[in-house]
Amino acid sequence: MTYNRIDKALENCKTQGKKALITYIICGDGGYDCTEQAVLEMVDHGADLIELGVPFSDPIAEGPIIQAASARALQNGTTLKGTFEMVQRLRTKIQVPLLLMMYINTIYRFGTDCFFSLCQETGIDGVIVPDIPYEEKDEIQGSADQYGVHNISLVTPASEDRIHMIASEATGFLYCVSSNGVTGVRSEFQTNFKPFFDRIYQSAKVPCAVGFGISGPETAKEMSQYCDGVIVGSAIVRMVEQYGAVDAPGNIGAFVQSLRDALNN
Repeated sequence: MTYNRIDKALENCKTQGKKALITYIICGDGGYDCTEQAVLEMVDHGADLIELGVPFSDPIAEGPIIQAASARALQNGTTLKGTFEMVQRLRTKIQVPLLLMMYINTIYRFGTDCFFSLCQETGIDGVIVPDIPYEEKDEIQGSADQYGVHNISLVTPASEDRIHMIASEATGFLYCVSSNGVTGVRSEFQTNFKPFFDRIYQSAKVPCAVGFGISGPETAKEMSQYCDGVIVGSAIVRMVEQYGAVDAPGNIGAFVQSLRDALNN
């Protein structure tokens, strides 16, 4: 597996003794320009890695906030081709690791080999495909490896006996899902995190980041005690609808700064 920007960024975080901040936004919600500006704001305010959500008509892992944003982005005419073009523009300005979070049908429709070739060409460092079971990851793993793209594995509290297998083979980072169920802002978590992460760290050879339900600075700080980084999605996605395409990027930047400050203190 090729060593790429994800590995370098997470190593830098470890060297600096800081927790990684991974942020997420839906491509094309509010238009490509809104997404681009939001990404630049997130980078300026302390995001270490950025996940770009590729809108899909049936996003089964997502809660209502991201489902609605995905629908809006599709209505705006957002496509995978347009997303790759946006990534090319971003790559002239930033070197932060970029990942695509998407569903397997979108990759199949595009053509697996062609998709990963374009990831390499445009500067995508990793993919997260929540609807492909770990046992079926070989359907895309060969192409991902060939083009130096990390295929990020997910582990959930329900993974139980599979935690060792998934964690031990993960590359890039391990996406640790905080709760069973879909994405979304949560007021509380049912998971007993210490034993969950103890089991993960017995096997993981890469950094571990927790996502699903992290709603603000306090939750981010609380969750960061268990792992190497936190992933914040729905709370950011909601701001595009809340503030509109023009004002959302600046407000997202300020929110990301509040997350960074909380993780640093």
